[in-house]
Amino acid sequence: MSSKFEQTIVAQTKSWLQEVVIGLNFCPFAKPVFEQDKIHYHVSTARAFEDCLEDLIAEAEYLEANTPIETSLLIFPDALEDFEEFLDALEVAEALMTAQGYEGVYQLASFHPQYCFEGSDETDAANYTNRSPFPMLHLIREASLEQALLHYKNDVNLIPETNMQLARQLGVEKMQSFLTKSLQEKA
Repeated sequence: MSSKFEQTIVAQTKSWLQEVVIGLNFCPFAKPVFEQDKIHYHVSTARAFEDCLEDLIAEAEYLEANTPIETSLLIFPDALEDFEEFLDALEVAEALMTAQGYEGVYQLASFHPQYCFEGSDETDAANYTNRSPFPMLHLIREASLEQALLHYKNDVNLIPETNMQLARQLGVEKMQSFLTKSLQEKA
């Protein structure tokens, strides 16, 4: 890693993963990949929309060349701060991944500090199931996800609703405290 800044961003992202994604079991498949150090963290220096898309394709190419890595988090600390702009970028990113031949190879998941589900009030604690310290795209190997699903004993379709219920039970203040805590992490 090239800079203290990037190391801090990764440390904050890892803290969020441990506290929220793994700690609250929002993703039942994250813990083994995290513990086995099979997540690649790329802190993008992009500021422009087009540069973010270039980084996305570069990250897909990185995963192609590094098969032991299961998944990648592409983190944008200096871009896509506006949630609507982020959603526009996500739409273009998904089309770009398809055009580049990655449909069925990688699935994109998205996280953002201001994430708000369509039709949801922005103060709904359920939004925190997808709120993260920084805008980020999560590249997930489809084959790895299919393998994980073979061993998952519960109904995978219930995960989002279960997560939303838990977030609402914990409340906005508690969910925000997880983000605040992760942002205090230092490299």
